[in-house]
Amino acid sequence: MIIYDKMKSLICTTLLVETSPQGLPLGAACIASAVKADSRTNKKISVELVDFSLEEQDICLARKNGGDDKVASLIANRLSQNKPDFLAFSVYVWNRVILEKTCLELKQILPECVCIAGGPEVTANPFSFNSFDFMIAGQGERAMVELLEQLLCHPESQKCEIQGVYARDSSLSCDARTEIIRACPLPPDVTVSPYLDGTLNPAKYGGALWELARGCPFKCSYCYESKGEKKIAYFPIERLEKEIELFAKKNISQVFVLDPTYNASKERAIKMLKIIEKKAPGMFFYFEARAEFIDRELARAFARIPCCLQIGLQSANPDVLKNVNRTLEKKRFIKNIGFLNEEGVIFGFDLIYGLPGDNFNGFCESIDFALSLYPNNLELFCLSVLPGTDLHDAAKGFGLEWEQTPPYHVLKTPQFNEKDLARAEKLAQATNLFYTKGRAVAWFNPLLYVLREKPSVFLKKFADWLDEKLTHNLLSLTDMQIEEFQLDFVRKSFHEKHLDRCYPAAEDLIKMHGALGRCTYDGSESNFTTNYHPDDVMSEYGTDIEFFTENCGKQKCRVKVFLGKNGADWRVV
Repeated sequence: MIIYDKMKSLICTTLLVETSPQGLPLGAACIASAVKADSRTNKKISVELVDFSLEEQDICLARKNGGDDKVASLIANRLSQNKPDFLAFSVYVWNRVILEKTCLELKQILPECVCIAGGPEVTANPFSFNSFDFMIAGQGERAMVELLEQLLCHPESQKCEIQGVYARDSSLSCDARTEIIRACPLPPDVTVSPYLDGTLNPAKYGGALWELARGCPFKCSYCYESKGEKKIAYFPIERLEKEIELFAKKNISQVFVLDPTYNASKERAIKMLKIIEKKAPGMFFYFEARAEFIDRELARAFARIPCCLQIGLQSANPDVLKNVNRTLEKKRFIKNIGFLNEEGVIFGFDLIYGLPGDNFNGFCESIDFALSLYPNNLELFCLSVLPGTDLHDAAKGFGLEWEQTPPYHVLKTPQFNEKDLARAEKLAQATNLFYTKGRAVAWFNPLLYVLREKPSVFLKKFADWLDEKLTHNLLSLTDMQIEEFQLDFVRKSFHEKHLDRCYPAAEDLIKMHGALGRCTYDGSESNFTTNYHPDDVMSEYGTDIEFFTENCGKQKCRVKVFLGKNGADWRVV
């Protein structure tokens, strides 16, 4: 019989990119909740959740002065203050290097502390770590409790026979043929909600990361889920209702739904949307969805709540998508996205450059296809060849070369050389600035219609123009600075095409939509001058720039945009 002379302590920790709903430490919190709830550990181990963020002032300063080593030292010293017996780290692509260094630093301060790591990076290859004492591959709630129970009973044990748990052993190695045995997951109906038990306070992060299900039925080879279970395990509706009631009580403004294919089950998707509509009508929700499963009924259900859908297009070339185990039926895709546009649902697309079989021209064609469908945003990413994915196993067969350390970006392919990848990155930054951050969806395609240019051609010119004009960080630009760049470049583009007569109408469109977008986002008011009456600019004819220029009389107006009872509004002052 084991006699516990004192309660042990566990700190569950991670390093976030930022303190935000998307960056919320859900994985670490789930582990903390599981240990607190299980009868084998709840009276023997005290549990604390401690998270750090790269945007914290002292961490930013440490990184500036001493890089990752300085950050790791800072975190290790903070974690050691309460002298924990166990430390559990959630390890991701963005924090792996720093957390490994943190563990090594911590071992110097508290050599008896047992350090355990989990998360996607560990699941991919637990054998690649040599700083932590134990690694847990896969979902860790059950395995963590079993490991802690073993360590309580046999504190000197250096081995482990728990499924999915790996003890540190430098003699082990992993290659593409090594099977990583994952921990046995708990059924969703017996897992503990870190929100409902008080482990996580969503108000601290400005919103919630809401887990509705685990698993994915698809096998996209670049995704960690490519080697996961090809089925979805849903959390009970009763639990989700209680969580949404808590979110409403906390009065948070936004929720990011952590479900890689929210609409895999149309029936369940609509049921959850009705619950959201009833219990949290003013809250904004972000969903990840598959376009092939969208129909008019589902589009209308999305339209009844404040929300945005992010849709993984990845490429507009079906042959390229086949290389990463995806499909695309263009006609069906266009039709289903049309339902979203017709019902007024906000949505965006993801595209990846550097995919096997793709090239720079193909990436540009994907941009052209995506922007022709009027997405609210377009997120462009460099391919990461993530360890533990099917693509990682097949990458050499495709001739890919990639970084061997996080973030594992592709360096070149037979079709996409280093120079073209650099051009793609530059184009991605320009697209993000001009289109997504510039809130250009309402006027972008009408503008290009007048210029008779494809989106990728226009944006490549903008990227080159930015090189000449911009002397500071793109990320530091304010909304008004972005609008000034838009107006300057559009003026230049119209002049080069001898369309100066049309520029005043285009200018008014950009100013009006920019002001309304900022007001909708944060309530900010604007005062500015237009060339035409704002009612005419915002009419159904306003986006037909050539027709509008020829048929609408100019009228200089001083316009105020403000937040009215029904949202952003304007009046002539």
